[in-house]
Amino acid sequence: MGRALIEALDGSDDATLAALWVREGRADGLPDTPDGVLIDSDIGAVAAAADVLIDFSLPEATHEVLAAAVEHARPLVCGVSGLDAGQLAAIDSAAGKIALVYDRNMSLGIAVLDALVRDAAAALGPGFEVEIHETHHVHKVDAPSGTALKLGETLAAARGVRPEHIRYVSERRGEVPGDHAVVFSSPTETLELAHSVTTRRVFADGALRAALWVVQQPPGRYRMRDVLFG
Repeated sequence: MGRALIEALDGSDDATLAALWVREGRADGLPDTPDGVLIDSDIGAVAAAADVLIDFSLPEATHEVLAAAVEHARPLVCGVSGLDAGQLAAIDSAAGKIALVYDRNMSLGIAVLDALVRDAAAALGPGFEVEIHETHHVHKVDAPSGTALKLGETLAAARGVRPEHIRYVSERRGEVPGDHAVVFSSPTETLELAHSVTTRRVFADGALRAALWVVQQPPGRYRMRDVLFG
């Protein structure tokens, strides 16, 4: 994702790459970056050099990234998946001080799919059975995926049920970046809302759009749906 973000920023007319946070001793092998870009293992120095932070690292780094963003009063876009309850609580706490976009999936299309699923579930009602189907590459460990769980939470809220009552079908094969479908079925018809990713660059493009949006927002916790629909 770091490489995808560098590529997205290289093609952007609205933002430039200010700094990269790297593991200590791991600066070698990075893709070419513009002159003047800070490459540092000190997250505080990276935060100080930027106007907004984008984090696709690991859950283990979340508290450190949040602390730096709050200390330097920098808006943050966080696309890290697999966060536990404590890390999510830390995000809520930080959002009381900075503007923060957190979402399990930064794709613009998934944000639109999420809104469509909410409306469809509310309109169709309990007469329709619903399942969430998701397919990812064989290297992905978690199942259901974070995106599937996100869609499940939206469905549960729209139908007034608990998220664990939503049915998931997960498949792992090949190098599929990510396919998701929500299928509504009744005895007389079927409605399928689906989204397919062709390259992980889509997440970088969405994160960049979120970063350009969040710098103009007051402190609070936002989602990609807020970025698109306000």
